[in-house]
This record gives sequence, structure tokens and C-alpha cells, in this order.
Amino acid sequence: MADAIPDSDPIRYEQRDSVALITLNRPEYRNAQNSAMAYALDDAFTRAVNDDSARVIVLRGTGQHFCAGHDIGTPGRDAHQSFDRRAIIHWDHVGREGVDARYARESEVYLGMCRRWREIPKPVIAMVHGACIAGGLMLAWSCDFIVASDDAFFSDPVVRMGIPGVEYFAHPWMMNPRTAKEFLFTGDRFSATRAHELGMVNHVVPREQLEGAVFALAERMAQMPAFGLALAKKAVNQAEDLQGMRAGMDSVFGLHHMAHAHNAEVGADALGGFDARAMKAR
Repeated sequence: MADAIPDSDPIRYEQRDSVALITLNRPEYRNAQNSAMAYALDDAFTRAVNDDSARVIVLRGTGQHFCAGHDIGTPGRDAHQSFDRRAIIHWDHVGREGVDARYARESEVYLGMCRRWREIPKPVIAMVHGACIAGGLMLAWSCDFIVASDDAFFSDPVVRMGIPGVEYFAHPWMMNPRTAKEFLFTGDRFSATRAHELGMVNHVVPREQLEGAVFALAERMAQMPAFGLALAKKAVNQAEDLQGMRAGMDSVFGLHHMAHAHNAEVGADALGGFDARAMKAR
């Protein structure tokens, strides 16, 4: 059943039979992620994990797009606000300066949260429509499955800022290394069909069939033993990490912060002078 959650809340939660449906709810900003959304999403995931009747989790976005990335300039941007840290043990970023502040925040809210969500012991399906850009990729890539509508597209354009990719650097594992370079070096949008050909997306369906296809897949998984699913998920995740995924992310996270520091030293700010409007114009 659906909860009576105000539309102003950044995350909505409801349950349909054995499926927990979690919705990103900042449609006026294309579901751009601020910290409030990240922590509300973590609360929703935790709720679904703790509810034995929720066998499968579905993540979607409301409005025209799944998620257009990190919040880099809306009125609700909260990069300098404290939250109850839970992904890592580190000091608060508030009141710190330079790399100290940015590294602490992004270790928690971005890399740390996505790693935490990747380990959820239940199947998680990303239902992607419209834009899945930069930080949106991190959300979708943390899920076990991606089912996309035929109007969906994927991109990580942050090399335009002089940054080597988003914080959760899964690119070489979500696609092949040569394609990951194309994805990053050009900043081009990959269609849902292209993403499916690369193995990044499980299924592509017409937009009007997206919800039905996702729930049909979820219902099939819900029939499997919960502990068996948890073990199978851990087995695949461990195999990815043995292939270098976790260590690779750690190494690139350092390069990511080198880029931020370089931008701040030689330019206007750590984002190379870009905001959401400037990125869209490119």
C-alpha cells in the first residue's frame, strides 16, 4: 500500500504485493540528487530490506526523466549541510576546507552510498526512462538490473569539467574499456538500444510498457528463495570485485579529487566553472 508522503519529499515509497517501489521525487529538477535525496533514498532502501514481505525493490524517477545527475545548482542544493553519516566512518565535511571538505562529503554521499546500495541483499531493478546522466548512472549502476524505455539515454559528460568520470567509477565493468573511453572522451549520449548492445541494460521496451515489464520481471524474482537470491547477488558482486572493480573505483576516486583540486586552483571553482545550465548548453 502507498504511504501518505508529501509530494515535497525527495523520495516516495510504496509497496505493491511483494515489490517495494521507490521513486525519486524532484521532477522539477529532473530528479537531481542533493544530499536530502540520498539519505531519504537510503532510508527507503533500509525499510525495504527490513520488510520480509518486500522481496524485490524497484527504483524509478518521477516526471520526464529518471535522474539528470548530481544537484550542482538548484535552490535545494545542500552541499554544505550536515546529515547523519552512515556509509563511512569519517569526520563531517561541514566546516572543513578545500579537498578535506569535498573528499569527506563525496566519500559518504556518493561513493560510499552507492557501494552500500550495491550490497543490498535483495534484487534491485532500475526502471529508467528519459535522462540517466552522470550521478543518475551511479544510481542505476548500483542496481542489479536496468530495464529502460526506448526513449532513455545515458551519458557521463563530466570530462567537460576536466573530471575523469563520476565518483562511482564503474564504467569499464558496465561496458567494455574501449566503449568506456568513447563514453567519457566524447560525452555523447548512448541510446537505450546502444546500452543494451553493450550489456549495460538488461531490456529495452516501449515507454508505455516499461512499468509492466519491470513488475513482471520483479514478480518472477520474488518467487525465488530470498536467501538464495542474496547469496547469488553476493557471488556476482564478489566476482566483479576480484576483477578489480572496487580497487579500480578507489584509484579513480583519487583522480576525481585531483581534478576538483586542479579546477579550484586554476579556475573559478572545483567544477571548472560549470553549472547545470552550462553543462546542458554543451
